[in-house]
Amino acid sequence: MCRVCMLGDRLLSHDSVMFNGTMMCTKDLAGPIFQHYCVDQSNTSEACDYFNNPNTEAKLVKAIPGMPSGIFSHNLLNRYTEVGKVVGTDSDGDESRGEIVAEITTSFMVLLAIYFPSVTGIMAGSNRSGDLADAQKSIPMGTICAIATTSTVYLTSVLFFAGCIEGDVMRDKYGQSIGGSLLIGKLAWPHEWVIVIGSFLSTLGAGLQSLTGAPRLMQAIAKDGVIPFLRIFSVTSKKGEPVRALLMTCCISELGILVGNLDYVAPIITMFFLMCYGFVNMACAMLTLLQTPNWRPRFKFYHWTLSLLGLALCIVMMFISSWYYALVAMFIAFVIYRYIEYKGAEQEWGDGIRGLAMSAARYSLLRLQSGPPHTKNWRPQLLLLMKLDDKLEPKYPKMVLFCSQLKAGKGLVLVNSVLEGDFKERYPDAQAAKQSLSNIIKTYGVKGFWDVIIAKDISEGLCQLIQNAGLGGLRHNSVVVGWPYGWRHDANTKSFRTFLDTVRNVEAAKMALLVPKGINQFPEQGTKVRGTIDVWWIVHILFVHSYGFYREKPQGLGVGKVGRYRQFDCISIKKVENFS
Repeated sequence: MCRVCMLGDRLLSHDSVMFNGTMMCTKDLAGPIFQHYCVDQSNTSEACDYFNNPNTEAKLVKAIPGMPSGIFSHNLLNRYTEVGKVVGTDSDGDESRGEIVAEITTSFMVLLAIYFPSVTGIMAGSNRSGDLADAQKSIPMGTICAIATTSTVYLTSVLFFAGCIEGDVMRDKYGQSIGGSLLIGKLAWPHEWVIVIGSFLSTLGAGLQSLTGAPRLMQAIAKDGVIPFLRIFSVTSKKGEPVRALLMTCCISELGILVGNLDYVAPIITMFFLMCYGFVNMACAMLTLLQTPNWRPRFKFYHWTLSLLGLALCIVMMFISSWYYALVAMFIAFVIYRYIEYKGAEQEWGDGIRGLAMSAARYSLLRLQSGPPHTKNWRPQLLLLMKLDDKLEPKYPKMVLFCSQLKAGKGLVLVNSVLEGDFKERYPDAQAAKQSLSNIIKTYGVKGFWDVIIAKDISEGLCQLIQNAGLGGLRHNSVVVGWPYGWRHDANTKSFRTFLDTVRNVEAAKMALLVPKGINQFPEQGTKVRGTIDVWWIVHILFVHSYGFYREKPQGLGVGKVGRYRQFDCISIKKVENFS
């Protein structure tokens, strides 16, 4: 029968109470306990006072009293121990006196973090899905059966241990109170080596399972190009085995072994397992919500809310178990995601985050389409009609900077251009022009969109942009065009008629029109200048007389004088046009 020695509420090691091969769990002055507590020079008077206390009794206790003892009710209450304390108590411990001292501060979540890796085999089927005949049918049923079986075995084991074993003896991590043996081995039949051999084989089997699943998972990630620097592990042997990934997995496992204390390794493993399960749940929920065509789960009891619940539980468990490990794990995941985004790795199944952003954008556009904005919510949304030179480069690139500063870097900026000609012939030119606009927008750091269309007539193309640029409720309400230089010296009337047609079209669309002049002298970003800006608020213009005179009627914030006539440089307008 296995017995342990206790002095009061303090559990003592087996070796500390042995004298000439005999266990002496007594307060006899000639016994080893008195020697440890009152004679040794390293002890304090408090230790001797505790020994001499009449309420402190030295007694032998059954380590495994069994189910009829009623020990279950005693073990039902938690008694977590802080590091340096005697197990099961709040008293400072000293191993030199033979006391069993806690090496780590325990709590429910710490124990859960240590226990959790034992039930992480549920992904084994998914990791080896390529070897299954019908993965969609086998994985759900196999996973559920595995979880049900292991949960039943583990939970009943915990309950039976609590009903059979002394609580402080279970807290004895290395079994020092029973002579350094495995506590569970004392329950084994016919010999405790059955447990030792079984534990070794179980550990070996779990390790081999990980060594068969993890390398294949790493190889699959490497082949898909999700993480570019892992491509070296995509190579397989002649027999199809991921040798390089297997060697990498062995090295990672060896690092965990070299730590030498599973209590420190287990929480780290728990973090990454929880993060893995959390991302699996997030991916399932996202694919379901996005209604991805290649996502067709056959399991009839699946619902996306279960995936979100699983994701939430994983995150909560991560922070409850160890908030600093959780932050480190999430930071590593974020760095890997940003690295993938930076390298531009392309997956054949698409990017779930991009699909989610598309769904959010569609929802927002539909909300904007519901009705016109309130006056307080009105903001200038700019359509910049950019003129290109013969090399398909923006002729006045600083107009992009002007629009950006006009919007303070916020709001909608659409940069569009029109190429004259046939679409089939000038399509390559349009792509080159788009790249030029993209480079200008990136150079000035403008958050906006760009596009180039091809039309047989420039005026018609600009009119189409004014009408159709934007999407749904995300449309422009203001148009920016460049000042028409060279009218005086250009004999071709088409150069100024394009501008006039654009002005007419903008006015017909009831939009605001901005015509910046001298844009090449617009200051660069970060440059501080002093001076004034002239803004002409023209609400009504009446063109008259065939010799090129017009009369402007400034209103509102106008700075001109009513009735003032100005000569319109060498432009003959034979018909009276009314812009109101």
